[in-house]
Amino acid sequence: MAARDSISTAIKGANASGRPAIVGFLTAGFPDKARFREHLTAVAAGVDVVEIGVPFTDPMADGATIQRASHAALVAGVSLAWILGELRMLPARPRAPLLLMSYLNPLLAYGLERLPKEAASAGVAGFIVPDLPYEESADLRAALGREGLALVQMVTPVTPAARLKMLCAASEGFVYAVTMTGTTGKAVAVPDEVLAYLDRVRAVSPIPVCAGFGIRSREQVARLKGHVDGVIVGSALVEVLERGEDATAWCLQLRV
Repeated sequence: MAARDSISTAIKGANASGRPAIVGFLTAGFPDKARFREHLTAVAAGVDVVEIGVPFTDPMADGATIQRASHAALVAGVSLAWILGELRMLPARPRAPLLLMSYLNPLLAYGLERLPKEAASAGVAGFIVPDLPYEESADLRAALGREGLALVQMVTPVTPAARLKMLCAASEGFVYAVTMTGTTGKAVAVPDEVLAYLDRVRAVSPIPVCAGFGIRSREQVARLKGHVDGVIVGSALVEVLERGEDATAWCLQLRV
């Protein structure tokens, strides 16, 4: 099985047990660079898929929490090379597939020639690149494809129908359905029109659909159940780690 297929397999496995998959996000090296592997292992034990945020100076899709985490990680010296090194040193690969969520610049700086092979050898199954439009993604898609790695596409409530269908067909692993326009972290009440939008995405997507941005509670997950295949939790989980709470238990309580 190609690494990218492990992502949709994990999501479908959660669905087979009657619940939406939980995709958990943490910023690499935050809140404590020395404890990254410990934090990653704790998150991975409570979720179905893990997103590891590569810190960047201008995280334009992210709200205050992830901006703060990204800045602190950069100050601590976290880089893409450091993250891949840490993943290679894990005593055991997590059961949950690992994705890197990175803006484009760190990937280009690392080098598209060596990135896919080195990411694959570190146990990475795919990438999410929020500032890379599909029309400019051919080089990265081809490079990742050679190693069987996913490039996840993002859609939003204002994505036109024809483009929505095209992005869903092009996505790998899952389709990242942004629940609102704006940045991550703000709590969303999940109004009916968001559920209708998610239903539209699922109707045209050949792969699982996961909703993200502003999801912080079990109640929101319950509201989304039946409208998505998975739910992405980012800022709230970063805050759990920042407070020193039990990340595994917090993630497990989101299951509905």
